[in-house]
Amino acid sequence: MSRNGSELAEFGYRQELNRTLSTTDLIVYGLVFMVPIAPWAIFGVVFNESRGMVPLVYLIGLAAMIFTAISYAQMSRAFPIAGSVYSYVGRGLDPRLGFLAGWTILLDYLLVPTLLYVFAAESMSGIFPAVPKPLWIVVFLGINTVINYLGISFTAVVNRIFLAAELIFVVIFVVMAVAAISRGVNGASFTTTPLFNPAEFSPALAAAALSIAVLSFLGFDGIATLSEEAKGGRRSAGIAMISGLILVATFFVTQTWLAALLVPGRTQFSEDETNNAFFGIVGSISSPGWEIAFLAMNALAVGIANCIAAQSATSRLLFSMARDGQLPSGLAKVNPRTKVPQRAIFLIAGITLVAGLFFVGQIDLISALVNFGALTAFLLLHVSVIAYYGVRKHSRNVVLHWLVPIVGFCIIGFVLINADPMAKIGGLVWLAIGVVVMFYYRRNGTSILPEHAATTEDSSA
Repeated sequence: MSRNGSELAEFGYRQELNRTLSTTDLIVYGLVFMVPIAPWAIFGVVFNESRGMVPLVYLIGLAAMIFTAISYAQMSRAFPIAGSVYSYVGRGLDPRLGFLAGWTILLDYLLVPTLLYVFAAESMSGIFPAVPKPLWIVVFLGINTVINYLGISFTAVVNRIFLAAELIFVVIFVVMAVAAISRGVNGASFTTTPLFNPAEFSPALAAAALSIAVLSFLGFDGIATLSEEAKGGRRSAGIAMISGLILVATFFVTQTWLAALLVPGRTQFSEDETNNAFFGIVGSISSPGWEIAFLAMNALAVGIANCIAAQSATSRLLFSMARDGQLPSGLAKVNPRTKVPQRAIFLIAGITLVAGLFFVGQIDLISALVNFGALTAFLLLHVSVIAYYGVRKHSRNVVLHWLVPIVGFCIIGFVLINADPMAKIGGLVWLAIGVVVMFYYRRNGTSILPEHAATTEDSSA
């Protein structure tokens, strides 16, 4: 039996998924999930919320999320299996809390593709206004489902192609922006004001910025769902999560700093300008043709590449929970040829289609619900690090196994407390449904996780 196969056997599983992804593949996957060009679509909104300090928002977000990424890395090393936070909390803390962690982040994973399809449809409507937005959702969803069904190796190739295309556009924008600033277009000049403007900064602004930034960085955690398809060992997923987070933050800060420099003296966009603020800046320093090209690249990156990654992560989470008897067993069915959890993939496609068509034009509501699901799961993740390493393993690494999760818990808790009230209500309703589902499966004796969780120890921790 291979080393990776024996690792799975420790947890009572056999190797069913196709283990072909390198650490580089995982980093590429994480970058595609987080989208290096993500600030394009929301630049105007974030600009207004941050009084022009958009790059500061992303620096704050990186500082906040790096603690969660480190906690993920610790737990992915202890439990290199596909369930991500569901498995980490279930095995490191308590099986029931593990189910609830998986259930709450499932809200995030189910709604992220919905949010992305809505974003993509908005972008495509700017290019083809006569085409109904729901039609774009159907088209993108169909393409992504086929790509995911064809297997993780094919998905990895598509990820690399799209990441390369996104980075080419990042380079094009940087070159155009630097040239325009050097010429003083619209009075632009190089300054650090967008990074920090003491005249506009306030603690309230930082708090608002943190909520925005957390949503922007969601996706690095999806890397953990591919642990059973990675061939780089126990540390692979953790290295990829932290590396991906730092790399994408670099892209975010660079692009938004240059874009903010191109609108000197402004701290607000008008209502008409806000939705397409970044693309308007591109048009002002180039041509309408380039503006359309950037709009198209944004739509394809979000509507295809990003959604492929989101659908992959969600299907693996469903696969892991179903394999443990926490959800219908049919969702653990793996296609013998493509080695993917096919029923989970198709279920995600169906749910996303219905949700996408329902939520067209309701970006704010979807975003708020996505935040609630992820943040609640992150809280439980930090507690599981302390419980597993600090308490059960008696770790002497105070920084990694006590300080980091405590700081991470406080940051995530602060954001969650200040979340949108409607998101809290919707999230709590979803959590209540999860409690009912959990008791149903435990009462019927189909859950197998508690026994594994109680007996499995990580010999390498």
